[in-house]
Amino acid sequence: MALTPDDVVTKQFQHVRFKEGFDPDEVDDFLDEIVVEWRKTLAENEELKAKLAAYESGAAAPAAQAAAPAQAPSGEGAPPAAASAGIIELAQRLHDEHVAEGRAKRDQLIAEAQSQAASIIADAEARGRDEIARLDKERTSLEARIAELRTFERDYRAQLRGFIEGKLRDLETSATASGPTPVSSIGGL
Repeated sequence: MALTPDDVVTKQFQHVRFKEGFDPDEVDDFLDEIVVEWRKTLAENEELKAKLAAYESGAAAPAAQAAAPAQAPSGEGAPPAAASAGIIELAQRLHDEHVAEGRAKRDQLIAEAQSQAASIIADAEARGRDEIARLDKERTSLEARIAELRTFERDYRAQLRGFIEGKLRDLETSATASGPTPVSSIGGL
């Protein structure tokens, strides 16, 4: 891939789901491509400078031409090193920014999750209190109904006892009023 400055300017990275920023692997891969192309360009530049120097010297010896690319004056070697250092610095800065963004996003997600958890717990506690209040009200109602049924049972038993005792008295009264009846005459009725 022949990398141009326009490629660097127009490069679009995919957004990552669930967090802001770009996919760090994609950014790292793209920066690796930049470094490779940059190094190729620097090597080609050195080669062209050597050829230009050989051409300008005119009738220089072939040995001098062969040695020219290998020898780089200290002034010419500094810019590629400075450029590489700049690229490395840029990559490091991008890395640090992505790490900082990741940490900020992590902290934000943790805070949101804790807030959501607190809200869920508060809702559950409120529903629990409402349910306990409803069950207490229902228990009170059932206890009142049980008390009514016990009163009804007591009254019913008293009435039944009174009725049975009244019938027993009636039976005794009718038996004493008619006098003692022999058992043999009862069967002959």
